[in-house]
Amino acid sequence: MGVAWGLARLIPVIHAASGVLQGAGLVLAGAGVALIGWSAFWFWQKKTTIEPHHTPGTLIIEGPYRLSRNPIYLGMVAILTGQVLWLGAVSPVILPPLLLLILTIRFAKPEEAALIATFGDEGQAYLSATRRWL
Repeated sequence: MGVAWGLARLIPVIHAASGVLQGAGLVLAGAGVALIGWSAFWFWQKKTTIEPHHTPGTLIIEGPYRLSRNPIYLGMVAILTGQVLWLGAVSPVILPPLLLLILTIRFAKPEEAALIATFGDEGQAYLSATRRWL
């Protein structure tokens, strides 16, 4: 988010901040925060770790996990995308896809391997039935 702000201020390329873009950005960022909260609730409900790279105690397939294997990361991308819209500059537009790529490589793929290692066929069935993002 700091990089997005810096790019928008230092190298805006085109600055098109408008009430509509800023409103859409706030809605998207708010939806991202809500998605993270809803997802975190399920970790608390199932009494399992929310920490990346820790071995999960329970396979969560309810709530937002019915739609996406990574709703917390998806929420983070939504928040950043909302900020980029709110800023109204073209230069930080590359950051949400870049964040998505980093989250996929650094977190999502290792966590998917851990689900298979921990939950076996049940984990594989979940991965096969549910999209990584949307």
